Amino acid sequence: MQITITAHDEEVKKSLDELQRRLRDLSPVMKQIAQIVRTSVIKNFEVGGRPGWQPSRRAKMEGGLTLVKSGRLRNSIVARGYADRAEVGTNVVYAAIHQLGGKTPPRVIVPKRAKALFWPGAKHPVKSVNHPGSNIPARPFLMVQDEDWVEIKNVINRYLTTR
Repeated sequence: MQITITAHDEEVKKSLDELQRRLRDLSPVMKQIAQIVRTSVIKNFEVGGRPGWQPSRRAKMEGGLTLVKSGRLRNSIVARGYADRAEVGTNVVYAAIHQLGGKTPPRVIVPKRAKALFWPGAKHPVKSVNHPGSNIPARPFLMVQDEDWVEIKNVINRYLTTR
């Protein structure tokens, strides 16, 4: 006695071919991942860091947000997705010292519009001030949070399982 089983696996082959095609170019899902992370980075600015940043002197004095004086740094955050990666970042020069912390170099401060500098408590106006530099604490804003990973995994699963 002979038994013959014929498997019609065209649907399985079709699904695997589609999966293989999607894996060659992950740019659609990488663009979504980059946007998830960018949104999370923007939230870091809004809530003062996660975990919380040491508040800046300026923010304390003015009642504003740390790392958000003009909004330039926050507004410069860009997200890009490519076939093999997601990127989130900024091209603002001073971003690195805020992300990593450090000391600014000494510099001479001179007036921009007046002939001399004066501030409350100064004994007299001066033509320049030798500033020794400032210690900037690290305030990491380019971070992927734990809750972001959950959303990223969901996006990847949807991408790989949806036709």
